[in-house]
Amino acid sequence: METLGNITLHHGDCMDILREMPDNSFDLAIVDPPYFSGPERRGYYGKSQSTTGVKRVDYHKSDKWHVPDSEYFNELRRVAKYYIVWGCNYFIGYPFASGRIIWDKCNQSSTYSDCEIAATNLFSSVRLFPFMWNGMCQGKSIREGRVMQGNKKLNEKRIHPTQKPVALYAWLLTQYAKEGWKILDTHLGSGSHAIACERLGF
Repeated sequence: METLGNITLHHGDCMDILREMPDNSFDLAIVDPPYFSGPERRGYYGKSQSTTGVKRVDYHKSDKWHVPDSEYFNELRRVAKYYIVWGCNYFIGYPFASGRIIWDKCNQSSTYSDCEIAATNLFSSVRLFPFMWNGMCQGKSIREGRVMQGNKKLNEKRIHPTQKPVALYAWLLTQYAKEGWKILDTHLGSGSHAIACERLGF
């Protein structure tokens, strides 16, 4: 365990850690669990992407890599009062609440998904956040997400194959988290969520 300001990092299998936590330990969980192991099978980690030449972090392969099942989501709902779960459309059959958050990546010319979907029990409607995220083409700001950042030097560094922008987490936190809330992230990845928390003072 390591503490950085208000952020506490636990190193280990998230299921082992979740099982030890009391009910309702957190006010909100914002998680992006793996829904397939394609990047690892393709040897993506640690290799340069031909279109950008950006060197990725060489994450070591792990025998524990697996797509979460219902046990994970049940534990998540037990320890957190509210949740935002990215990739909910891939976890077919799990009874998530009806609320949805759509991240429009403004990348219709890409071979990747045009958007990503999160399930939430914070509300029952659908909310949209547009923010360009296509290689070197990134949104300018939270308010100007459809406008490409003109100065590529200001772009966020891409170090993870399923990395989400810091701006997305900053928007989620400012929209849905309340002051003093304890927030959980079970799959830190590139750390975008933690970076957003640090910048916002959460």
